[in-house]
Amino acid sequence: MHATSPSPDAARRRNAGLTLALLSAFAFGGSGPAAKPLIEAGLEPLHVTWLRVTGAALVTLPLVWRHRALLRQRPGLLAGFGLLAVAGVQACYFAAISRIPVGVALLIEYLAPALVLGWVRFVQRRPVTRSAAVGVVLAVGGLACVVEVWAGLSFDAIGLLLALGAACCQVGYFVLSDHGSDGAGGKEVPDPLGVIAYGLLIGAVVLTVVARPWTMDWAVLGGGAEMDGSSVPAAALLAWIVLVATVAAYLTGVVSVRRLSPQVAGVVACLEAVVATGLAWVLLGEHLSAPQIIGGALVLAGAFIAQSSAPKPPPADPVAAGEGGGARAATAKTQAGTGLSAEIGSP
Repeated sequence: MHATSPSPDAARRRNAGLTLALLSAFAFGGSGPAAKPLIEAGLEPLHVTWLRVTGAALVTLPLVWRHRALLRQRPGLLAGFGLLAVAGVQACYFAAISRIPVGVALLIEYLAPALVLGWVRFVQRRPVTRSAAVGVVLAVGGLACVVEVWAGLSFDAIGLLLALGAACCQVGYFVLSDHGSDGAGGKEVPDPLGVIAYGLLIGAVVLTVVARPWTMDWAVLGGGAEMDGSSVPAAALLAWIVLVATVAAYLTGVVSVRRLSPQVAGVVACLEAVVATGLAWVLLGEHLSAPQIIGGALVLAGAFIAQSSAPKPPPADPVAAGEGGGARAATAKTQAGTGLSAEIGSP
């Protein structure tokens, strides 16, 4: 009996989804290397975060209107996404990279899947698999290599805590979305595009109050920013952050999950940390030592194992559960990036 091969249409769909997932990972990974020169040019990290989120919110306003029913149907989910996955993650991440290398900050943020398993095991008191425990051990061991604990934490302690804060914000949104985005109780699964658009809008409103953009040195945007000795127009860096590293990254990530399984898209999303570290190495001159590179690989491996070993929901409705998983993977990238890789984990 011969195994059936996928149809040409299915193969094209999968290849297109893989291409989009790679583009999303590359776009998300480019946010930190583009934002750090703006911060070093004189902008506060919160102001760069506000510019990124507000610019993206303006671009995605048509999606807010199209999915306006979400505000009535899922206000808690939208508020959590805007406060934690958008405002919290981005603010902590940009503040972290103003003190520590981009690659180190993003790798610490990739502890989020391991922290989620810790929440499941010790707070919800639900069992986790042995492979999940291995993933946590790998991630923690890799983190020790990334921050070089044997050298007495050579990086800025506040920067490390801010990066960990970004990971904790992702965990908060993961926990929230797990309770509100799987279509349970007969509720319709929310469209991830609508969640993203509303999250950006809510995040922009919150950041406007916190960042107070009227105090920003707007003249910086009319000048240049240094990238490892070369001058780049600050406005061009901002355009990249808003249009490519945020809007395009989120949209391609959502479409890729719809064409691939969430698990495959999640694996590809791990390339975001590799891209960010590579770009920071080339564009910013932020070199990592051999132990840090090995530690980064361990963090990503642990994150992948922890994510793929997450407890499965009860098989009450396979279709709804599958779509809910897709919505969570797409709207909790981190993105991040991240932006919960995110982006929306990830930044």
